[in-house]
Amino acid sequence: MIPDHAQPRLVGGVRLEIDSTTGRGVLLFPEGIVELNETAQDIIARCDGHTLREIVLGLAQEYDTDVEILAGDVRETLVDLQRRKLVEFV
Repeated sequence: MIPDHAQPRLVGGVRLEIDSTTGRGVLLFPEGIVELNETAQDIIARCDGHTLREIVLGLAQEYDTDVEILAGDVRETLVDLQRRKLVEFV
């Protein structure tokens, strides 16, 4: 499990962009592209030095939703991106 104090960040060579055709967030990396849904895009946009807990609290406030349910969804998204070697934790 990812600890609340972990700071997720994009792995070197990976960057978040907005697709000019669709307006959706995408992760670009040397081997390809991953299209993100709106929630994943909001999570990744906060991976700039914020801790996991700060990301969850910010999203919970923005979406007016339960912190504990959202925490599970955020962790699941970040673990999936970590498995793909697109996100790391410091």
